[in-house]
Amino acid sequence: MSDSFSLKACQLRAVHGMLSLEKSRGGGGGGGGGNNNNNNNNNNSSTHAQWKILIYDAPCRSIISPLLSVQQLRREGVTLHLNLSSEREAIPDVPAVYFCRPTKANLARIAQDAVMGLYPAGMYLNFVPHIARDDLEDLAKLVVQARAMERIVSLHDRYVSYVCLENRLFSLHQTASYQTINSAQTTEAAVTQLLTETAHGLLSVVASTGVWPIIRCPRNSGAPEMVARQLHALLMEQAHLIQASNNANSNIINNNIINSNSSSTTNARDRPLLVILDRNADLLTALQHTSTYQALIDDLLQHKANRVEFDVTPTPSSADAAKKSAAKPTRKRYDLDADADPFYAAQKFQAFPVAIESNSAELQQVTERETAIKTSGRNTASGTGDDLATAVESLPALLERKKQLEVHTSILQAVMNAVAARDVPAFYELETALATGSYKNDTATAKNKVLQLIQDATKGNLSDKVRLALCLGLATSAPPDWQALRTAVEEVATTGLQAPRAEIQAALAAMDYVQKLSSVQRMVPLAVADGSIGAGSHKAPASSSSTNETSKLLSSFMAKATTQATGLLAKATDKVAGMMSGKIHKHHATVVVEHLCDYKQEDDTYLYLDPKVSAQEVNVAQLKESGVMRAPVKHVWVFVVGGGSYTEYQNLQMLPATVTYGSTEILNATQFWQQLGALGKQ
Repeated sequence: MSDSFSLKACQLRAVHGMLSLEKSRGGGGGGGGGNNNNNNNNNNSSTHAQWKILIYDAPCRSIISPLLSVQQLRREGVTLHLNLSSEREAIPDVPAVYFCRPTKANLARIAQDAVMGLYPAGMYLNFVPHIARDDLEDLAKLVVQARAMERIVSLHDRYVSYVCLENRLFSLHQTASYQTINSAQTTEAAVTQLLTETAHGLLSVVASTGVWPIIRCPRNSGAPEMVARQLHALLMEQAHLIQASNNANSNIINNNIINSNSSSTTNARDRPLLVILDRNADLLTALQHTSTYQALIDDLLQHKANRVEFDVTPTPSSADAAKKSAAKPTRKRYDLDADADPFYAAQKFQAFPVAIESNSAELQQVTERETAIKTSGRNTASGTGDDLATAVESLPALLERKKQLEVHTSILQAVMNAVAARDVPAFYELETALATGSYKNDTATAKNKVLQLIQDATKGNLSDKVRLALCLGLATSAPPDWQALRTAVEEVATTGLQAPRAEIQAALAAMDYVQKLSSVQRMVPLAVADGSIGAGSHKAPASSSSTNETSKLLSSFMAKATTQATGLLAKATDKVAGMMSGKIHKHHATVVVEHLCDYKQEDDTYLYLDPKVSAQEVNVAQLKESGVMRAPVKHVWVFVVGGGSYTEYQNLQMLPATVTYGSTEILNATQFWQQLGALGKQ
């Protein structure tokens, strides 16, 4: 496995194989049902260029959505993409590619399509992650009885049951996973089913990459250990999936994603460390406010599957100033791709003011370059013909880059709008101080500052205030005055914010749940005091002079903005600049993974499973006594059971090893405390 390893590239290879109508056994990353083709009506032309339709269910649509755009699907020959459960008309001239889970309802619908002859050009079935033998036999009976077997061209298992949001970020898209696992009303069978699906999702990740991970998780940790042991057993049973996928991945040349000269299945140095953690071990990270660009987008704007949406209120001209209040907002929608967008890739982990500064500087450079090219085109005497041709050829790429930067300008302004309206830095700074122990010897001051900020109706919304209250309860060793916190939140939400009663009750229920939870277990601190770094980088925190300089740049940038209210932007300048002075500390997951990589502390207490070596767990003490040299860890996969966040994903980048991060679902803080509220109502 090379340093440029990409989980997305591995999943794309599997999906590409599916859309190219491959019929070889085991194609697509992890084996398949082989080719059940009895139809000889195949031409000799390239099937990759053949027109086709794609039929999927909702979960598989979630897999495709962040992976391939409509334009990219078109390049794959997909003319239509339809929902399996929808009413569909017969299309006789093109084959149909089915991409779905093998549920009873889906199998019945596929059999019905075959019986009705909707797609006589061929039906290519792809099940995620695999179809059980009993279900396969039931499907075969239905199709054979209807004498429609010749319409099924091929059937494959596709081990791609995860949503890949970035090269190193994935989700299993298991909605309300924390609530399901921790609810007293959830049956044991339901919890077991969810964790089994989680293990199969991780099997898909491993099968896609073709590498054997070393699995670590807290011992006696409940859900993480159950997932780890199930995954270990699955890998032992289906070792052929790893080898098949490794053989396919070794041929990938695209951007040197996988180095074909490396022996990723035999070289221990290339094997990743898969660390499976429990969300309950660190609730603070899932609730705390943040200061980095990508995490703020997810926290403050509507952000799902790499698509961000927000409203922009147009700025009226002076003649229309009287009608300003009546101006209707415009809904903006943008698709973000950190793997294809250079600016987003470079700035997503940076502190928000740094992203603003970089956007302004890069946009100015691109604009100047564009002007120079256009000027040289009008004045051919200023250069040679070759120079002019080169400049003109570079113009389309330059304009595309400018377009991307302008998209980020719009997003940055929307985030600034929310930051100023809710005074996010005030919450961020206080929560960080609480989490890093600044008030550990002065809990009375901490309580007073928290109550003061909660009671101020001009700062924050209900979500901001309940998050602050929960952070106080989780960050202090001594139990806080929960009744005072509840009263403060309820009063400001009712009289100051005038929030709906249902939302207030959910917020209070979340506080009740965390109070009960913290009373029966000691919560892990968010950060370590000696692990701080500058926001978004491995440098020291910004000095006061650099912060002042950033403030000037922010003022200059926002003065040019024409799509936001001037007063609000001016207000945002001071607030956003203040986010530069904070520190980012190593969160719980980062500390644990760092210790495991360095073979410290947790190395002795965490479960050690190696599916390539043994069906039993590895005794770490005996391993150390044997004197076996353990290779340094270069690649880490961190998976959180119960929900992950962009804040945690960003914090893990502090590690020297390359990190791939995943979770049962990716949540923002509001979505997470709402799950806590649902548990508190039970």
